Amino acid sequence: MREMAKGSNVGLADLSDDTGSVIVSLRWSSATGDGDADVSVMLLNGDGKVRGDTDFFFYNHPAAPDGSVQLLGKAPTDGGSEDRISLDLTAVPPDVERIVVAASQYGGACFGELDDLRVTVADRGGETLLGFSIDDAGVESAFLFGELYRRGEEWKFRAIGQGYESGLAGLATDFGIDIVDDSADEDTTEGDPDPEAVQAVVEQESAAQASPSAAAEPRVTLPAQDARGEQPGAGATPRRTPGPRTAKKKVTLPKVAKKSLAENEAWRPARLFPAPTLKSDKERELRATSVLLSVMAEVPEFGRRLTAPFGAPAGRMQTFTEVTLPYGETPRRPDGVIRVERAGKLWTGLVETKTNGNPLRPEQVQDYMDIAARRGYEAVITLSNDVALEGCPPVVAKTDGRRKHKVALWHLSWAEVAHQAQMLIRHEGVGNAAHAWLLQELLSYLQHENSGCHGFQNMGPAWVPVRNGIDTETLCQGDRRAVEVVESWEQLIRQVCLRLGGELGQKVLPVQRARRGVDPQTRRAVLADGLCEDGRLTAELRIDSTPGVLTIVADLRTGKLRTSMEVRAPEGSYPLTSAKRLLRMLAEAPADLHVETLVEGGHGPRGTLERLRPEPADMLPKDGTRATGFRLSLFKGMGVTRGSAETGFIRSVDDVVDRFYAQVVAQLGPFERRPAARSQPAEPAVAGAVA
Repeated sequence: MREMAKGSNVGLADLSDDTGSVIVSLRWSSATGDGDADVSVMLLNGDGKVRGDTDFFFYNHPAAPDGSVQLLGKAPTDGGSEDRISLDLTAVPPDVERIVVAASQYGGACFGELDDLRVTVADRGGETLLGFSIDDAGVESAFLFGELYRRGEEWKFRAIGQGYESGLAGLATDFGIDIVDDSADEDTTEGDPDPEAVQAVVEQESAAQASPSAAAEPRVTLPAQDARGEQPGAGATPRRTPGPRTAKKKVTLPKVAKKSLAENEAWRPARLFPAPTLKSDKERELRATSVLLSVMAEVPEFGRRLTAPFGAPAGRMQTFTEVTLPYGETPRRPDGVIRVERAGKLWTGLVETKTNGNPLRPEQVQDYMDIAARRGYEAVITLSNDVALEGCPPVVAKTDGRRKHKVALWHLSWAEVAHQAQMLIRHEGVGNAAHAWLLQELLSYLQHENSGCHGFQNMGPAWVPVRNGIDTETLCQGDRRAVEVVESWEQLIRQVCLRLGGELGQKVLPVQRARRGVDPQTRRAVLADGLCEDGRLTAELRIDSTPGVLTIVADLRTGKLRTSMEVRAPEGSYPLTSAKRLLRMLAEAPADLHVETLVEGGHGPRGTLERLRPEPADMLPKDGTRATGFRLSLFKGMGVTRGSAETGFIRSVDDVVDRFYAQVVAQLGPFERRPAARSQPAEPAVAGAVA
């Protein structure tokens, strides 16, 4: 890997023979666990400006129609989070000369509060080619990490590391993007739009695109106030906003289902992909592979969403099942094959599928890796209920270093497949109604109890012995079974994040609090020793647009699950006013919600919502100690079995997270008054948010 210095550049062809598609990764860590930033990508012409508003990619505009740019979203790392961007350089329009990769923060946050700012570039096979670390960040609220630019027929990378105190507004203005405050657009984010208004916008935008003068002035419209209740500030980024408008309307599922015409609940709607007749694991694997691959080929947005992280180009996709491939005296039959054609070149990935919790077989995957290397294929993709963890892949296969052709081994979980389908049909939209319907049928199939595609559903064979050992106080530190339980817990939390994020259309990530430089296995061993000592499994989730971190504690000694969130009291407000305001927000919360007042250096009064509602003053310390915030908690008994049945532990974790979010977190508005964003008079205002 080439380590870059600020201002240096290098040709991608000098580092790899396979750079038609690359993955750019931006990562950072935070000492508090809840620091974050948001990526954006800009395509620039020869004048150093965007050609139009659709050349600006962020959270609400994550992909280019031609597949040249696709924001792949955030992935948790052991020290923080990583944003990945897929760039198909063969699909970039010829009049685009530079691709700028940036990140920004909202509110009063700055990059000096984050650690380990770093950008890396990997080739199509997943091998990291170069890296650039930024170690001089301070008060800047936006940063240019680097750029890819053309030199003749070659693409090169330049390490930039330039910060903007004026935030996204200042950065975007430099590249010809006009960010305008328009509170009227906020009304377009909820409910069904007026058809005449939609048609007027479409006609207006179509005319603008036909006019060269209009195209020269790209415009991104943002609301006057974001979901946190912040006023626009120059140090913020667009999120949950209408985003750049285009004439092409995307289709999403309606929020309210149409009234059923069935006579009674016993009538079941007809499904394109029926699941009840499946009898064996082999049938489930065959059906699941065929269903998934056929929808991937038919719905371009979905197929591209799943294959872009694996280095596949943006092109014509065809998929196949049960393909026989020669291998010595005994041919092999992978479950599926994905082929993508672009500019006369083929990208090929072999697919090995497992359902119903069945494990992947290393020897089988190894055979497919050997076949792919011999035939010049690019990837082997495994798909199972297991969620891949950093430093703990579901299956390990060796690569022959003597072969010039490299084959990448990738893994998908069924939970990730369902997450991507949910994001497209419920939040981001697809090209037409037929594609939305196909994705809904796929999602219905995956969620059917007989499909075997439900994701991680079993805490493993170590779960019962570890619970018994904790109960009898015979579990010793260093026990390998405790590490296995910690790994299963981490997989479960990753899956909870995927499921909740798909339902909400929000970024949901686990918070990792680890010292810098600690490898994943060492971190899990420390957590396993803690489990042996206190009998608790703990996880934290950062949910976009919420006032705090959601904490989950599974106490294996008491058999209880606790979900909680801390909210800070507004600076400068009267304590009783803060208490009353919190209780008003929680008017629909359950009566058994525990409220604990947080004070400096200790704990304050606590009680259930039922007791505190009549007397808000009981929430305040009697000795006049300043209240810094409040901890809100719900308790529930946990399941006793290792699986996801009604009495299972996994089901109980899903239930408590859903209940706490719906009944508590969703009721909380912008309780904390965040610091005002830095602003400069010369810069336009933007809404505080995360892209």
